[in-house]
Amino acid sequence: MNVRKTLRTFSTGLTVRGRAFLSAGLASVAAAILLSYPPLLRIGVLLTALPVVAAIVTGSSRYRISCRRVLQPARVPVGAAAQVHLRLQNAARLPSSTLLVEDRLPYTLGSRPRFILRRIEPNGNRRVAYRIRSEHRGRFEIGPLTLRSADPLGLFELSRSFTAQHTLTVVPRVQPLTAGTLGALWSGRGEGHAAYAAAAGEEDIGVREYRHGDDLRRIHWRATAHHGELMVRREERTWHSQCTILIDSRAGAHRGTGPAASYEWAVSAAASAAVHLLGQGYHVRLSTGVGTGLIPAEDQDTVLDALAMVKPVNVSALNLDEWTGAGPLAGSDLLVIAFLGELGPGDATELARARPGTAGGVAFLLETGTWSGPASRPMERHTFKESARILRAGGWQVVPVRSTDDFADLWRLAGHHDFADSQSPAPFAPSIAPYAPPSPPPATPSAAPPSSPNGAAA
Repeated sequence: MNVRKTLRTFSTGLTVRGRAFLSAGLASVAAAILLSYPPLLRIGVLLTALPVVAAIVTGSSRYRISCRRVLQPARVPVGAAAQVHLRLQNAARLPSSTLLVEDRLPYTLGSRPRFILRRIEPNGNRRVAYRIRSEHRGRFEIGPLTLRSADPLGLFELSRSFTAQHTLTVVPRVQPLTAGTLGALWSGRGEGHAAYAAAAGEEDIGVREYRHGDDLRRIHWRATAHHGELMVRREERTWHSQCTILIDSRAGAHRGTGPAASYEWAVSAAASAAVHLLGQGYHVRLSTGVGTGLIPAEDQDTVLDALAMVKPVNVSALNLDEWTGAGPLAGSDLLVIAFLGELGPGDATELARARPGTAGGVAFLLETGTWSGPASRPMERHTFKESARILRAGGWQVVPVRSTDDFADLWRLAGHHDFADSQSPAPFAPSIAPYAPPSPPPATPSAAPPSSPNGAAA
C-alpha cells in the first residue's frame, strides 16, 4: 500500500517538464542499451534521476504553514467589490521553499488568484490581498486555499490544501427611496390609522370588565363608578402596518438575460421597497407568486439574504395562495405592492380579484418587450395595455415600467396624489347622453318674479 501511494504521489506531482525529463531519460537508456553506446546511457540515467531526486527533496521538506482568510465585507450588492485578505505564517523551524498560493473561486467571481511567495523565514508571515466582484446575485464559496511547493528546476510539485471556506453573499442592489405619500397613504399612521382604528375597534383604546388575575393597578375608577362594576384599562399593544410585496417569478413572464434581465430589475426594486418599508415600521411579507412559500422578512438582512437566492421558475400561471391565504388580512392596514412581468388576461383578472378591498394595491407592470429589443412588438404592446386596463378596473394603481426607467423615480411618481387620482378607474358611462329637461325661457323685463315673504326671489 505504501509503495502504491508513493508511486501515485510521484505520478501526480510530476510537472510537464518533469514528465518530459523522465520520458527522455528512459528513451535514452533504452537507445543506449540497444546501440551499446555508454555516453548516451550516462545522459539517460541523469535525465531519469533528476525528477526522482526532485520528488525526494520536495516531499521531504516538512514545512508547516498556517493560513487565515478575512473577507470584507461578507455581504455586498450586485456590482460592488469585496476584499479578501490572506495571511500565511510559517510555523516550522526551517524556511519554506518557494510557494505558489492559489485560492479557489467560482467562475462568476472571476479567475482564480495566484501568488508566488519566494521564501518565508521561520515564524515569519506574508500577507496578500485581492478583490472580487460579481454581477450576479447568489451565495458563493471562496476556498479552499491551495499551496504548491516545487523544486528549483520545476520538475516536481507538491500540493497541500486547507479546508477553511468563506461565503460571499451578493444581494440585490438597493436604491434609497423617498418617504413620500405612497407608504403614508396606507401606513396606518395619522388620520388614516385613526379612521381605521375607529372602524376596526382598536383594543388598546377603552376599558373592559375586571377579570380574576388582573393587576389592581389597572383599575379604571371613573369607569367603575359609571358602570357599577370593576373596570380595568385594556392592555396596550403596538400597531404595525402590514405590507405584502409580490414578485412575479415566472420565467416565461420576463425577458432579457443576465444582470440586464427584467427579472433582475423586479428583484432589485422589490428589495428597495422592502428595505424602505421596514424602515418605516411595516411588517413586510414577500411572495414570489410561484407557490414556493413566503420569503422571511423579519429585518433588512433577512430580506436581502433571501432575495439573493430567488430564481425564476418555469410555471405558467401566478399562484396567489401564498399571500391571499396566509391568514386573515383584517386587523391591520395592508398595502400590496406587486412587481409583475408579462400577464395574460387570466392572470390580470385573478390579481384584480385577489386584491383585498381594504388594501391599497400598487402594481409596477413591466413592459417586458423593452428588455428584449429597442421596441416592443404590437402584440406585446396590446397585451400590456389590456393587462393594465384590467388591473385598474380591479382597483390597482398601475405604474408602467420600461427598461430605461429608474425605480426611485417611479416610486416618487406613484406616491403623488395626482398620479394616484389619474389611475382611478372611471365609472361606466353610457354612449347616449342622459335626458336633460329644457331650460325655461328667460324672463322678460316687464314681468317681475314673485317674491317670497322674506324678500328673496322664488
